[in-house]
Amino acid sequence: MRWLRALILMFTLGGIAAGVIAADFFRFLHGPMEPAAEVDDILDVQRGTSVRRIAERLTVDGWIDRPLYFRLLARHTDMATRIQAGEYRLQAGQTPYRLLQRLVDGDVIQYRFTIIEGWTFEQMRRALDNHEAVRTTLADVPDEEIMEHLDRSDEHPEGWFYPDTYTFARGTSDLEILRRAHRRMVNVLEHEWERRDADAPVDTPYEALILASIVERETGIAAERRRVAGVFAERLDIGMRLQTDPTVIYGLGDDYTGRLRYRDLDRDTPYNTYTRAGLTPTPIAMPGQPAIHAALNPDRRGEFFFVATGDGGHRFSRTLQEHNEAVIKYQLDGDASRLRGYQGE
Repeated sequence: MRWLRALILMFTLGGIAAGVIAADFFRFLHGPMEPAAEVDDILDVQRGTSVRRIAERLTVDGWIDRPLYFRLLARHTDMATRIQAGEYRLQAGQTPYRLLQRLVDGDVIQYRFTIIEGWTFEQMRRALDNHEAVRTTLADVPDEEIMEHLDRSDEHPEGWFYPDTYTFARGTSDLEILRRAHRRMVNVLEHEWERRDADAPVDTPYEALILASIVERETGIAAERRRVAGVFAERLDIGMRLQTDPTVIYGLGDDYTGRLRYRDLDRDTPYNTYTRAGLTPTPIAMPGQPAIHAALNPDRRGEFFFVATGDGGHRFSRTLQEHNEAVIKYQLDGDASRLRGYQGE
């Protein structure tokens, strides 16, 4: 019977060993990862990376101490075939099991790109090109050809990208971000067009986008937007030129040095609303939803003029005499003799 006792002992020891291994395996899967020293907390999983390579990387960096367990878990739960590529932030205290779930869920690090209200297309594109997480695919594409890549070849790019913060994973292309911003602008513009006032001074959504861009560049004060739009609406109704400096600056392009001079107001360009009546041929910036809403719902008070007061706001006037008095007070330090020069006469 000695052989029977030996067999029983062998099975007993095997059961104990299996129990120890099972307990150790459970401890590994559900125990918090605590690296011993400061290590890289970014796990970059390239497309096609094997579970073995991921386990090796985690072991080398001190995040786990049982790479075999990690591989066994991934393979026997079918997670190994569902891991998504991307950058993952490793967190002390997180369990290996939870990490595997995140790899399967694609819970990658999100980066941000913000389009600022009032930016021009050139400013937006420069910021997008310089973003370290964006994959550049349009570097050699001229501005005038960008819209072809968005299947909107009939559109000028200025104004068509909605100001907002867009989150994305590293490696997202510049084209995809532009596509999202363009789609958002189209949706916002359509929504605001449906809510427009019957007295809006524009005939098409594109004209609304143009007017909104001018309003956006004229004032950063929310409470003023509809009133500024009201002044432009009154002028458009009677064929009076808009005479707004931001359009002149946009038309000057690289010739603008940061200071608008009187002779610049006389320099005719398609965007100079001192020399040309009506709206500019395209938007001059990226307007936000409040500016679009203002353009389509102007606050009309019979005012035809406004002048900056130096504190970010404006003084609005109904008559030229009232306007000239405001100019003397806020722009000419009370010196009425300088008025003719201010008006370019």
